[in-house]
Amino acid sequence: MMSRLRLSGTALWSLALFVCLALVLLAPLLPWIAAFPRDLQLPLADWANLVLNPVFSTLQPLGRGFASGIDIPLRWLRDFLLFVPWPAFAFLLFLVALRMAGPGFAVFAMVTQIYIVAVGYWPQTMNTFAIVLLSLPPAILIGFALGAAGHRWPRLEGPLTALLDLMQTFPAFAYLIPLLIVFGFGPAAGMIASVIFAIPPMARNTIVGLREVPVVTLEAAVMSGATPTQLFWTAKLPAAARQLLVGVNQTTMASLSMVIIVAIIGGFNDIGWEVLSAMRSAELGRSLLAGVVIVALAVTLDRITRALATGSPNGVQLLPDRALAAVLGVVLCLAVVLRLALPGLDLLPPGVGFATAKALDAQLLDFVRWSDPVFSALRDALNYGVILPLRIGFAASASPMVWGFTLQPWMIAVYCIAIAGTALLLFRRPAWALLALFAGLVCYTGLAQFPWPCVVIIALLGAAQVRGLGLVAVVLIATLMILLSGMWQPFVQSLYLTAIAVSICVVIGGMIGIAAAENDRVSRIVRPISDTLQTLPQFVFLIPALMLFRVGEFTALIAIVLYAIVPPIRYVEHGLRGVPGHLTEAAVQMGANRWQLLRDVKLPLAGPAIRLGINQTIMYAISMLVIAALVGTRDLGQQVYVALGNANSGLGFVSGLSIALLAIIADRMLRKS
Repeated sequence: MMSRLRLSGTALWSLALFVCLALVLLAPLLPWIAAFPRDLQLPLADWANLVLNPVFSTLQPLGRGFASGIDIPLRWLRDFLLFVPWPAFAFLLFLVALRMAGPGFAVFAMVTQIYIVAVGYWPQTMNTFAIVLLSLPPAILIGFALGAAGHRWPRLEGPLTALLDLMQTFPAFAYLIPLLIVFGFGPAAGMIASVIFAIPPMARNTIVGLREVPVVTLEAAVMSGATPTQLFWTAKLPAAARQLLVGVNQTTMASLSMVIIVAIIGGFNDIGWEVLSAMRSAELGRSLLAGVVIVALAVTLDRITRALATGSPNGVQLLPDRALAAVLGVVLCLAVVLRLALPGLDLLPPGVGFATAKALDAQLLDFVRWSDPVFSALRDALNYGVILPLRIGFAASASPMVWGFTLQPWMIAVYCIAIAGTALLLFRRPAWALLALFAGLVCYTGLAQFPWPCVVIIALLGAAQVRGLGLVAVVLIATLMILLSGMWQPFVQSLYLTAIAVSICVVIGGMIGIAAAENDRVSRIVRPISDTLQTLPQFVFLIPALMLFRVGEFTALIAIVLYAIVPPIRYVEHGLRGVPGHLTEAAVQMGANRWQLLRDVKLPLAGPAIRLGINQTIMYAISMLVIAALVGTRDLGQQVYVALGNANSGLGFVSGLSIALLAIIADRMLRKS
């Protein structure tokens, strides 16, 4: 039965290949195959505006009042944080870091605070900290309530998971458009966007934590006479506490990752606005100094909240926790009294940050000028050798303007023979042979010129085999919406940019992950680098890419790769290290060498973890599309950014939903495979 199903799948894909080949050959004769007819496109964005704009206008008075209410505690919190002398704040943070993560990290936390003061970004950092602190409680409470509801009523879990997927994959820029209309320009709209973006991690971890409570614990509580309410609060919740704290950690990092996005409409002098304004004015030194502040803040919050979740053994308990809390309170009160007694006291050094930024900016510009020939050559080689050919295809790339020569018939023949030969070499594995033929066809035409019916056929057939009719319906709705809205070309640009970035991440990240799994010294080197990359907000990755490669699609690709390379490293290492020892020992006893052991035993057994890593890589790459649009792309991310600039909620909704559906479809296909 399994062989029949396998044969049936091979036959279907073979038929799809012949249909796609026929469509490629017919595309020059039938223009509607090459490009979806404009006459059939519908003004979906305008229709969405007709529905959304009256709703937003109706909610506007309520939203503006709510924004004013939020603005009051936000400014109070910001003023209080700025009122506390920075040495007191740094000392309090030092004590907390010492208790939670140990002396090494406590010293790191103190050094970062001194750095922030030295470069002159203490007020901006406290403004950012105020936004994060105020957005965390509602995000945690709402996420916990949603997760608890999904656990309490299992029928809600499916729709809730779909809602969380949509919230997490819908571009943050697209959130800002309706929020800007309803709540107005200011930090309130940005903070609400931060809350929305930070809810899903808490909800997901709540569901997982409550689901994985040991049955023995529940049975003991029931036998003790616990009511359903008591069972939840006295048994389930304490048992799930560690997973809930992981949710708090992830929610904190999600909130912080919105810092620069919030700055776009925040009207707030925070560190995100500093980075954004420096990037816009091409002040590399200032953007780098401010980016390091965000990195320091992200690493500090991540380590403290992660230690809270995992119960880190590195923490030093100088005093009992209650006594430590009392000491923290006393230090804070003394700092406030000192500030009230000496109102003119200003401990912030003037002008250091500005002078440092100017000097660093000059040095960086010198480095950019000195290294420009190398990085320009690298950019041109990858642009003309990889990125452009994947977009316009081998047929169009073989031209005097791109590759420097004209395409000849014998070149086409050699290309076809090479693809056919590759497929013949893989004839024992029909799936790989078909993949080679499909890849050869796409590389010949280019993804941007690949007939749209072919993309739809491949997507529908893949969805049918992986998940069945449910995913087929989602794919069909998504492709129809993208085609009818006229978003096909931006969608294809997003698709090929994501494909290139994911391929680079999987190859390079996979190799690093294998090396880390096979060598403990490599693992110790890679782990802190991965930790740092994973805690960086998305905008920070644009700074080095923009500095070295200037504005352009290649710069966007580099930023996406830097952001998305961590999952394959982590999951490959985790999967390989998780292979049972008795299986590797058995293979060694049978005479397998190190390469055979890796290829034939470890990698196949680590397959589920590796697939999960590829899944997360795709999610990271797609989530970076809108951010990368700031440095020059023509994909769906650029459409979202244009919609934000024009306050076009309909365009933002359609393009943002297209990105979200692309991410959800990719997630569902890989999760089931």
